[in-house]
Amino acid sequence: MPISDQEPVSLTPEEVQTVIRQGLPVAQECGLCVELGPHGGIRVRQPFDEKQIRPGGTISGPAMMGLADAAMYAAILARLGRVEMAVTQNLNINFLARPKPSELVADAEIIRLGRRSAVLEVRVYSEGGDQLVAHVTGIYAIPVEK
Repeated sequence: MPISDQEPVSLTPEEVQTVIRQGLPVAQECGLCVELGPHGGIRVRQPFDEKQIRPGGTISGPAMMGLADAAMYAAILARLGRVEMAVTQNLNINFLARPKPSELVADAEIIRLGRRSAVLEVRVYSEGGDQLVAHVTGIYAIPVEK
């Protein structure tokens, strides 16, 4: 059972979005939006931008990877509060289907939370679709309080 089903959140989605946009101005520029996801997890939306398109008319892998990483960070902030120095330690992505040129939606959940790291899972969809376009797992390093 994901940790998000067991533990209350520390920051609201709106507060998480504010923290991310303050620390990473490009998140505001691209319109990244954080909201409550299914099963108490976090959902992050990335509006469609023509600059994300790669040859073949689909959204590029780096755009999906960036969204997945932002969703993992959002899940960490929602659960632990303002730990801005939490960083990606590992990210694995499997591209499963060609996403439509539309808004992307990423649902993130913490699978295991330790004192120094968290294991997360992210599912990425095209807006309005139920077909999984990417499955992501990752580990976030959590800064040790001094």
